[in-house]
Amino acid sequence: MGTHNQTWVHEFILIGLSRDWDTQVSLFILFLLMYLVTVLGNFLIILLIRLDSRLHTPMYFFLTNLSLVDVSYATSIVPQLLAHFLAAHKAIPFLSCAAQLFFSLGLGGIEFVLLAMMAYDRYVAVCNPLRYSAIMHTGLCCRMAVVSWVSGSINSVMQTAITFQLPMCTNVYIDHISCELLAVVRLACVDTSTNEVAIMVSSIVLLMTPFCLVLMSYIQIISTILKIRSKEGRRKAFHTCGSHLTVVALCYGMAIFTYIQPHSSPSVLQEKLISLFYAILTPMLNPMIYSLRNKEVKGAWQKLMVHFSGFAIKLKT
Repeated sequence: MGTHNQTWVHEFILIGLSRDWDTQVSLFILFLLMYLVTVLGNFLIILLIRLDSRLHTPMYFFLTNLSLVDVSYATSIVPQLLAHFLAAHKAIPFLSCAAQLFFSLGLGGIEFVLLAMMAYDRYVAVCNPLRYSAIMHTGLCCRMAVVSWVSGSINSVMQTAITFQLPMCTNVYIDHISCELLAVVRLACVDTSTNEVAIMVSSIVLLMTPFCLVLMSYIQIISTILKIRSKEGRRKAFHTCGSHLTVVALCYGMAIFTYIQPHSSPSVLQEKLISLFYAILTPMLNPMIYSLRNKEVKGAWQKLMVHFSGFAIKLKT
């Protein structure tokens, strides 16, 4: 019966943020500019890391992965959101909805695990600096990155499969900006306790477990830093971890608030704002955080600008 009911739904209607035309046009312009900044900022970070040999280190290898995840996550949601701002019929086909859920859920999971891997990298850099190169060798970094991508992808496949096996009956209106997991599960016309348990389990595995690893890493990092006698040494050690810690605070905070307790989840408006935070604001801020707080990235950026300035002068002459 569930299968027959599910076949009645060929497309979903996304309610979005507003039905006022002027508001939608204003949001379209704002989010389009933010998305362009996100894409440009993340690709510039990747380009800088590729071009500057001084940035060919484990930290920047993981940062490259983070930038790829951020721009991919934004792309899985924002273009569809922008199109719907200008569309009279805000429909998304069933398969497109499933694909959007798969990619956004998978990329979100990858980012959480990747941030835990980056925390371990910072732990080794601060707590065991003399053996840093020996521990964080290329093979280990690649395996850690693969674990991040594979674990997030496996979770996404499982969650997407069990979510879209639910009979939706004639419920087609998704009160959200995208095909978000909790919003789609709410459409089901049957008991969803199994799905809620699955969401809880995946939250523990891909959210709380990496978060605990980050906490453990930073407890060790802070303990080591406090033992450093010189103020300059402590300042440099804190600066080493500052950018990553800022990104961790941004990424983990709202995700824990949203997914760890599906029964006591935030309001629909809060869910929409949280999704916008992850789809637009966080991917846009991450490159800025690493650029503004990192001397190596700023140095690489200045070197690139000097190179292009010299190239432009040669073309004029």
